[in-house]
Amino acid sequence: MQMENFAPIMFVGLVFVMLIGFPVAFSLAALGLASGFFAIEMGWFPTAFLGNLPISIFSILNNDLLLAIPFFTFMGTILEKCGLAEDMLDAMGQLFGPIKGGLGYSVIIVGFILGAITGTVAGQVIAMALISLPVMLRYGYNTRYATGVLAASGTITQLVPPSLVLVVLADQLGRPVGDMYKGAWGPSLMQIAMFAIYTYALGVFKPEYVPGVPKEARTLNGWPLWRKCLKGIIPSAVLIFTVLGSMGGLPFQDRAIATPTEAGAMGVVGALILAAMHKRLTPKLLWEAMHGTMRLTAMVVFILIGSRVFSLVFQGVDGAKWVEHLLSGLPGGQVGFLIVVNVFVFFLAFFLDFFEIAFIIVPMLAPVADKMGIDLIWFGVLLCVNLQTSFMHPPFGFALFYLRGIADTMFKEKRIAEPIKTNDIYMGSIPWVIMQILLVVIVIFVPQSVTAFLDKPQVIDMNSVVLEAAPAPDDAPPPDANANPQAQDDPMKDIPGASDKK
Repeated sequence: MQMENFAPIMFVGLVFVMLIGFPVAFSLAALGLASGFFAIEMGWFPTAFLGNLPISIFSILNNDLLLAIPFFTFMGTILEKCGLAEDMLDAMGQLFGPIKGGLGYSVIIVGFILGAITGTVAGQVIAMALISLPVMLRYGYNTRYATGVLAASGTITQLVPPSLVLVVLADQLGRPVGDMYKGAWGPSLMQIAMFAIYTYALGVFKPEYVPGVPKEARTLNGWPLWRKCLKGIIPSAVLIFTVLGSMGGLPFQDRAIATPTEAGAMGVVGALILAAMHKRLTPKLLWEAMHGTMRLTAMVVFILIGSRVFSLVFQGVDGAKWVEHLLSGLPGGQVGFLIVVNVFVFFLAFFLDFFEIAFIIVPMLAPVADKMGIDLIWFGVLLCVNLQTSFMHPPFGFALFYLRGIADTMFKEKRIAEPIKTNDIYMGSIPWVIMQILLVVIVIFVPQSVTAFLDKPQVIDMNSVVLEAAPAPDDAPPPDANANPQAQDDPMKDIPGASDKK
């Protein structure tokens, strides 16, 4: 066997071990070590090559940027459990309820706000479904629309800054987190607009799918209603803008004030303050938040270690050259590369979590994209838009699994009158998946949707540049008019015998 044939074998093995269902971190590490021992036996690289492994792993654990992961996770978990979602959904539902699709608009808006401050798909889908699904079904909303809008609004958290996905992608692509956030604002707002337009279209053409809430069901009006809405929105907005502003992640912002890790710590403090404002900051909440943060952080670290073991051996057998040759030769240039990569990631996301894709697949794709002249901020945001669909598309979307479990629980508790069929959940997700795929296409063919908010490089007009000599100091001795200028500037003048040789 030749070494150039071993890289594709390792890649096929990678896909296989990720699909067998065993924890990916351990599968990757085992595959990497087994491949490394085989490569040493074949003489493709020396035994000392694997000696780089401890150094490589330590460099991961020594990465300060990854400290942002537990901070943002802790912040999101606190806000998820402090009842912020319940208050905002109740207020927004009563505000928009009278109009056609009003409950749908409220779910979309609250999903956008919660997505920016919680960052967890599972918590967001579960919280919003527990509150909104019984209400929507009670007032005659179509089951497929209700489950679809809840799942889609829960996955917004993957793209809306300060998304944890963008932090991870920024680390893997070697780009500033603030720039990733700036780039994600355009697609985020476009996605919200697409969801709202779809809801509006249903209200026009299928009004029976999204009826208004009857007047007798609305308990708040006037200033008390607006006060409740503002009470949920304003503190959340302050927290979002503080965290994003500290990292330079707001549109048209010049520079960062803080690192992502520092911003994450600030976000945790803000989350604790918000939980205290809602009088729900309890020892139980803190313990659950710390427990969830610990589990997620440990999972991320083990995936990172396993992926580094695999990637070290993969690089040793010239796997990077094989991937570059395979992808750079695709027809269509950059567009062809982006289409193939996104189709590949779309289907891979049927089975893998975004952490696994970010730590395993993205490091293979990023060097190729960079050599092809593709802006890596744009590339990262594009992948983030695509990865949203991993939680939505049937039959393996996790958001659909969460809805399935919640619907069964609510039917057993008699919170909904009839059971919700799995087919309705799957069929209800399809229009939203199509909208997310359409957003991927827009980002590919309209890169300005990402780059419009990024800092523009400074252009210097060379015709306007004026060179001025610095003035001589006041105590400088006057030049000797009788001296030979050439001799004064001769660097050899102080070396004995140098003038004779010259």
